[in-house]
Amino acid sequence: MSRLADTPLSVLDLAPIREGGSAADTFRESVALARLTERLGFTRYWLAEHHSIEGIASAATAVLIGHLAGATERIRVGSGGIMLPNHPPLVVAEQFGTLETLYPGRIDLGLGRAPGSDGPTMAAMRRDPYAGVDDFPKRLAELQGYLDDERPGQRVRAVPGQGTQVPLWLLGSSDFSARLAAREGLPFAFAAQFAPAQLFEALKLYRDNFRPSAVLNRPHAMVGLPVIAADSDLQADYLASTARRKFLGMIRGQRTKALPPVEAVDWSPREQAQVEQFLGAAVIGGPETVREGLERFLELTGADELMLNTDVYAAEDRRRSYEIVAEMWRS
Repeated sequence: MSRLADTPLSVLDLAPIREGGSAADTFRESVALARLTERLGFTRYWLAEHHSIEGIASAATAVLIGHLAGATERIRVGSGGIMLPNHPPLVVAEQFGTLETLYPGRIDLGLGRAPGSDGPTMAAMRRDPYAGVDDFPKRLAELQGYLDDERPGQRVRAVPGQGTQVPLWLLGSSDFSARLAAREGLPFAFAAQFAPAQLFEALKLYRDNFRPSAVLNRPHAMVGLPVIAADSDLQADYLASTARRKFLGMIRGQRTKALPPVEAVDWSPREQAQVEQFLGAAVIGGPETVREGLERFLELTGADELMLNTDVYAAEDRRRSYEIVAEMWRS
């Protein structure tokens, strides 16, 4: 029996800005991809909060979520994630309460702790450099209070937001969010699309320590992973050079727009090994290779849901990758 056929698939869109392209191009391409993946039967379409990064256009995450929800009809649209320590919980509740009111039953609120930026950008956002280290559970509880039903004597309310019960997810690449999600009885999403090292440890901690809650009676673990599907293994490997060059730039301290694919990446053996650590969970290849890779990944992780990030240069290649995955998924 195929695990893949029974597993919900979702989309993580990092809203890449291409070399030679613009943020406006990115937004148009995201709309096209959201509409396509909705037709293909994907469950969620998430966007991530990043700031002051030349190649990522999703800084105003809630605004872009609203734009894509308005351009689609059924697919759930949400954050993967909003970096809660960057914002007052009240403001997050108001933003996502507004989205839930506009698009009822279609909004997800995934939450993370990282700044999504560098030190100077953190300072520009007025983020406390220690925020999220010890106070994340307190911030989460405050946010939950603004989205739950109003409590007697509650002086500050999120309007809109109060009582909307926007579904919350905890995101992470280590054991912290896994433990907290387990304690709070929330769904958990692991970011293996860029940091797969602690994947199995985090999933085990989450499942072993899970406490049923009003929103979830059993653990639900989603795993994000890089997937690049093309018509052949050779073509997929060529397209994957864009993602490899992105991580190589990060290692070298060079943030750039998405770069075109190349036949060979110019890197040292040490740099290649570092890049391969970032992409350790990647499934790259032609249709049969990707099908086998996803089946094997599901067998190893027992993930309840997969969230696929396809990081390639051309929008048409990205759309084609999701089409290939969907063809295998349905068959």
